[in-house]
Amino acid sequence: MRTPRTTIRRKLILAIMLTSTTALALAGTALTIHEVTSLRALLARELATRAAILAANSTAALAFQNPEDASQVLAGLRTDPSIVAAALYDARGGVFATYPMGASAPLVPAAAGAMGNRLERASLLVSRPVMEGNRRLGSLFLRSDLRALDERVRAQVMAILVAVLGSMGVALALSAWLQGGIAQPVRILAETAKAVLDRKDYSVRARAVSDDELGVLAEGFNDMLAEIQRRDAELEQRVADRTAALEASNKELEAFSYSVSHDLRAPLRAIDGFSKALLEDCGDKLDQVGTKHLDRVRTATRQMGQLIDDLLNLARISRAELRRERFDLGAVGKEIAAELKRAQPEREGVQFVIAEGMTVVADTQLLRVVLDNLLRNAWKFTAKHPTARIELGQHRDNGHRVFFVTDDGAGFDMAHANLLFAPFQRLHRQSDFEGTGVGLATVQRIIHRHGGQLWADGAVERGASFSFTLSEVKS
Repeated sequence: MRTPRTTIRRKLILAIMLTSTTALALAGTALTIHEVTSLRALLARELATRAAILAANSTAALAFQNPEDASQVLAGLRTDPSIVAAALYDARGGVFATYPMGASAPLVPAAAGAMGNRLERASLLVSRPVMEGNRRLGSLFLRSDLRALDERVRAQVMAILVAVLGSMGVALALSAWLQGGIAQPVRILAETAKAVLDRKDYSVRARAVSDDELGVLAEGFNDMLAEIQRRDAELEQRVADRTAALEASNKELEAFSYSVSHDLRAPLRAIDGFSKALLEDCGDKLDQVGTKHLDRVRTATRQMGQLIDDLLNLARISRAELRRERFDLGAVGKEIAAELKRAQPEREGVQFVIAEGMTVVADTQLLRVVLDNLLRNAWKFTAKHPTARIELGQHRDNGHRVFFVTDDGAGFDMAHANLLFAPFQRLHRQSDFEGTGVGLATVQRIIHRHGGQLWADGAVERGASFSFTLSEVKS
């Protein structure tokens, strides 16, 4: 049995409608998916940024176990109506502070969960660790309401559906009267929609070849693309503005710390100067106890001055541009070893063993700071041993070069190894070994800026070993 004959008019109308419907549906789907993805990605980035800032602002409250300060930090979230709940957890996973005050399950978990982002019904949940150096103080939980986002998505979907349905109606009406005139505009519109779908390029526009309803359809489609393009640009600008604001805030904090450090020098110089003048002018009128007290004052001011210098050096290293070049770590190590021996020639029992062929591509000045800190530490912590061995070398571990500085000096208790690289943390008494506790923090900052890792091993009175890697960079 033969299939009923379909007229050319109907075939043309069917072809036009099929092409238009397919193109518009694909374009609408692509636009909707892109809008949803962009909005959710933006929300996730904004929430991650907010979480990172809150985590950084909460370190002091967790470190000093101050729930009131933690609650004040979380209270700043009231300016963001999309965040409905938040909680800080201590290192054991217990609730430390909540927003709003007294919030409990199901708004906030009763205990800290896994770190990361996840969706839960109409909420986006973000969990981030609160770190101080390498030490985890606790974690932060944020719950953001997605209902406003869902409403925007639904409105966008409805707008796209209305546009698609309206375009289909216009196309059907025109194709019934002007089959020949419809073919070319529809083809152009379909090609434009496909280009948008394939290249995700929303700057593409449909070319209007007539002033009738199909021209209006093309203009409407172009307006829809323009709206999506405008929203994309707006979202990107918002992200850029947030990033710039964070960078500006960081620069202001650096400038503030630098200014405070410099402002501390003047009173320190005054204290040291007047103490020295008092010793020189009135020393014969002071008893032994008074003289000893003034000596302690001068010693303390010099130590504070050294601490300020170390802090400024740490800040400078954090901002300095890396200037990579090829050089030999061993040659730098030998120079530092020679300086140490010249400064204390009486320590003839110290043996330096420095390997050959340790060529790297890195910032020469910054790596010199690393070796200077590590070798001086080894020199300092072997001072109470009549004979000592300090080694600078390298070995391979899983295909990666690992550089190390080892000694057989005072060593340290591995139970406190997590404090080694935190600023102002010392594992030995000041009376036993001098120092400010900033040197190893500086070393870690430099190694991380070179894309490497730093770790330590040791035992009390059996020496210490500091190892580090550098990212493989070809000169």
